[in-house]
Amino acid sequence: MTISGIMSSVSVALPVKGKVSLITGSTSGIGLGIARALAGAGSDVVLNGFGKPEEIEAARDGVAKDYGVRVDYSPADMSKPDSIAEMIETTLRKFGRLDVLVNNAGIQHVAPLQEFPAAKWDAIIAINLSSAFHTTRLALPGMIANKWGRIINIASAHGLVGSAFKSAYVAAKHGMLGLTKVTALEVAEMGVTCNAICPGYVYTPLVEAQIEGQAKAHGIPREQVIREVLLAQQPNKRFATTDELGSIAVFLTSDAAASITGAAIPVDGGWTAH
Repeated sequence: MTISGIMSSVSVALPVKGKVSLITGSTSGIGLGIARALAGAGSDVVLNGFGKPEEIEAARDGVAKDYGVRVDYSPADMSKPDSIAEMIETTLRKFGRLDVLVNNAGIQHVAPLQEFPAAKWDAIIAINLSSAFHTTRLALPGMIANKWGRIINIASAHGLVGSAFKSAYVAAKHGMLGLTKVTALEVAEMGVTCNAICPGYVYTPLVEAQIEGQAKAHGIPREQVIREVLLAQQPNKRFATTDELGSIAVFLTSDAAASITGAAIPVDGGWTAH
């Protein structure tokens, strides 16, 4: 293989080598899976989220040890613009750059619209949508100056379709897709792309807890809960994995995805094909 061939294969295998990625809501689940995938693709990583200190430290040490990259952690509260600003400022001060932003932080509450607590609505809109606006507006100047940046918004199948009793979540995820499109249009000539990944159900510890809870509550086997309750709308009847979402995120940072921007990519087993 020629030197150019070797360099090409390295750039494909490590598309974000030497770059810095910030993933919100990344101390567990989808966010941590994406953080690990980006670290595996060569990027230094900033984790963010809540959790037990020992579990956060274990996640941070695990990523650093497994991939040999620098890993930082921010406890920023994604419902507070000042806390978000401090997180971005600290990242830029410590690493000197921010190349990949993954807006993944989110919470959920389920209730009929007329009974939906106003405080829950405000919190979901703040964390699931407004936080992405604040991180994006603060990350863009550096990306534009460097003529390279990747913004990946973790939306949902609920950004494409609605479900009863999830008014705030569905509204926030639809808003996330609108923000994705506007961001992509504004920076289309500046070396920056912005895309959304729209998962259906993804297997995480939180989903496992839902399976067990539903099985006990309804007195039915877990496989029935999975097929007939959680995955009722997913034709393939299987959960996506955090590894799958991580791989898609890495692809969106690669040169192969340089012309993909403003897209909403369903990863929902055919849910939104109905």
